[in-house]
This record gives sequence, C-alpha cells and structure tokens, in this order.
Amino acid sequence: MKPTLPLCLATLLLAAATVFAETPATPLAMPIPADNPQTAEKIELGKKLFFDRRLSGDGTMSCSTCHDPGQGFSDGLPASLSYPTTKNWRNSPTLFNVGLQRTLFHDGRAATLEAQVAGPIASPFEMNQNLQFLEEELRAVPEYRQAFTVVFGDDNTSLERIAKAIAAFERTLVSSEAPADRFLRGDGSALSAAARQGYAVFTGKGGCLSCHPGPAYTDHGFHALRVEEHPESKDDPRLAATRRFVAKTAGLADFERLDADPGRELATGKRDDRGLFRTPTLRELSATAPYMHNGRYETLAEVIDFFDRGGGPGNTVLQPLGLDAAEKAALLAFLEEGLRSQQPPFVFPKIP
Repeated sequence: MKPTLPLCLATLLLAAATVFAETPATPLAMPIPADNPQTAEKIELGKKLFFDRRLSGDGTMSCSTCHDPGQGFSDGLPASLSYPTTKNWRNSPTLFNVGLQRTLFHDGRAATLEAQVAGPIASPFEMNQNLQFLEEELRAVPEYRQAFTVVFGDDNTSLERIAKAIAAFERTLVSSEAPADRFLRGDGSALSAAARQGYAVFTGKGGCLSCHPGPAYTDHGFHALRVEEHPESKDDPRLAATRRFVAKTAGLADFERLDADPGRELATGKRDDRGLFRTPTLRELSATAPYMHNGRYETLAEVIDFFDRGGGPGNTVLQPLGLDAAEKAALLAFLEEGLRSQQPPFVFPKIP
C-alpha cells in the first residue's frame, strides 16, 4: 500500500487544483496575432535586432541593454539605463512571458508588443534614435536586406517590420516549468516544506491571488499602491526633466508641478488614473530585482514588508496583513523557489 500524503499537504494540493484550475501545463500558451505569425527566420531576425546597437542614436545601446538575459531580461537597476546626459525614471520590467501581458509599459500605454517597440527606441531619455534614420541605417546592411526579404518578401526595412520581428522574438521568452507548476499538478515534492507553507500564505492570509491569479500570476489590472519615490532619484534634476517631459507630451495640464510619476494617467488622460500602475507577473521574480515601477525595493523581503504594512500612505487598495516573521519567511520561500524556472543557456546572435 502506497503511503498517503500528510493531511496538510493533501489539503494544499486540493486547494491548488481548485484555485489554479485553469493553469495549463508549461510551456505557457503564448497567443500569436494573426497579422504577425511566428517563423524561425522572423524570430532570428528579431533576435538580431534586439541585440543590435544600431537601434540607439549613438550606437551604444540595444534593447538588451535594459533587458539583459543574464538579469532575467531586466537590468538589475532601480531605473533603467538612459541615454547620455538624461535620466530614466522607471524600472525595467522583465520580458519573460511578456507576450502574455494584455498591456505594455508600467502605465499600459501600448496594447501590443508590436506597438511597444518604437517607444523606447525613439525616447530621448532611452535609445534616442530617429525612426526614419533607423530604417535607412538597417537598409544599408546587406545581411539585413537579405533577412527582410526572406521574412517579408522584399528588402523594405520599415519600422512596422522591425517591430514585428522584435515582437516575434520577444514572444519566445517564455518561462520553463517552475516548481510551482509541478506542485499545482499534484507533485507535492516539487516544493520544499517552507515553500508549501508560503503557498498557503500566498493563497490565504496574504491575499496575493486577488491581484496575482492564473498562469501569468497577474490580474492585468492597474492599482495605486502609493509606493514612495526612490530616495536616490527624488531630487535628481534630470529625472524631474524626464517626468515633466513625459507628462507634457501626454497633455497633462499640471506637468510643471508634478513631483511623482502619474502612472496610468499618462495613457488615459484621466485624473482618476493618477498613480495607477500595472500589476506585474510574479514568474521569475527572484531574478528581476529591484522591484516596483521605480525600483524602490531592492529585495523581495522589502516588498513583502510593504504589503504586510498595507502599502503606501493614502492607498485604498491594501490593508495590513499582520504576517508574523515565520509567515513572511515562508512566503519569501515560495516566491523565490516556486516561481523561478531553470532556463536553457541563452544563445546570442551574430550581429551583421
């Protein structure tokens, strides 16, 4: 007779099956738009463009500068690297499973990966490249003309095609099977005892599922948690210039007086959306520090403390959780151990 699981573990597995009934087996199912089907040649072209420094105005940056495979496709900095003499103001989100996101950027201003691509390339405080010049710069490279012809039928290196190729590559950045995936399918040994206790906190007292449900561990929504500004950037005049510029070009009337990131309001123009930021995925979380839209917290332990005390001052979304030290440690174990997958070695492309 086979030994039965301990009652507490069996209960957790039953709860897991109920809560995550719609969770598919990994690899995660990635939706592909009808007007941009995946092909091996297109993915390879997009990969080369992603790592090509020609996409920046001074030839020093590529998409991988802020989305490094070795840093969980983020960059390990509170705020992303920026074009010389300027200052970026937001943390680089991971690109793992980015094709599952319903909106892009922390404020959700892009609806598709294809629409997202041009923003950082043209941004004066990011890659600062002239988009029309980029088209001609790539057209001057024989290898790119040949690749565009293979993928798209002729050698027109248009921005639309550049975006489609990069988006196709980004849709391949999918998490492998994580311990939590095996646990949710009934393998009680996939998580350590501490991580199993953390899962119980995650789904119970911690209330994490209210904003982080499903296979992507996000509700795809926007919430105002009132994360305080990063102390190192609060008084930086370059960051203030970035904040005013972005708000000004978005049409915010009070752009000159802003002292914090207006968040979702930049995308919608609605004052009620001020301070709202997109819920991030939790997959690969331990590889993508620091955290929050402005990189305010260096560690997951700090993030857990933030949520435990009920978020930032004045927020109406969160309430104090009252977690004790053991519950916090268990939750940390689940987030670090349960949601990180083993990725195969990344193969970098040869740039023409």
